[in-house]
Amino acid sequence: MNFSLEEGILAVKEARKVTEAQINGDILQPDVPASFDEKGGMFVTLNEHPGGILRACIGFPLAVYPRRDALRQSARGVCVDPRFPPLKMSQAQRCVFTVSFLTSPEKIEYETLEELKSKIEIGKDGLIVKYRTCNAVYLPEVPVEEGWNVEQYLSSLCMKAGMQGDGWRSGALEFSKFQSIAFKETSPNGEIVRV
Repeated sequence: MNFSLEEGILAVKEARKVTEAQINGDILQPDVPASFDEKGGMFVTLNEHPGGILRACIGFPLAVYPRRDALRQSARGVCVDPRFPPLKMSQAQRCVFTVSFLTSPEKIEYETLEELKSKIEIGKDGLIVKYRTCNAVYLPEVPVEEGWNVEQYLSSLCMKAGMQGDGWRSGALEFSKFQSIAFKETSPNGEIVRV
């Protein structure tokens, strides 16, 4: 997976356009090149500026849609992230947009908890946990931003999925990891850089 800075800049600009159109009650299709026809995971994240507080993060960790559709649905979805009140235009205009292109998740095969921990690299690996009807995902940057070690990363992921924080110690959970390439505005509507 290799996306250029130009593609990343375009993805972030289009995500903002789609989100702002959605707030206004319009449906906009992102204007992106053919490279976005390939299926792949995508996330759109909004952080308040300058504080960096999370305002919304919606996406698709699995490659079930062409990236153009995953981008569109994620950009529309941040308007109604269920963890927050519906997004208003004034809030969107104060937020920094980030778009993450994800690799396909790979199941982590492990027999011991030490083996599980050894296969997770902070700052590189995003994680997905699944157990029966419970599941959750974290992008690779989350544990870095929170200052977590691997055990804290696993515990928080389990709690996000609605399980006990020490659920990962049971050995019964399925974990997958993925990597991402992220592009982010340095300020609202400002310069876009690769993270």
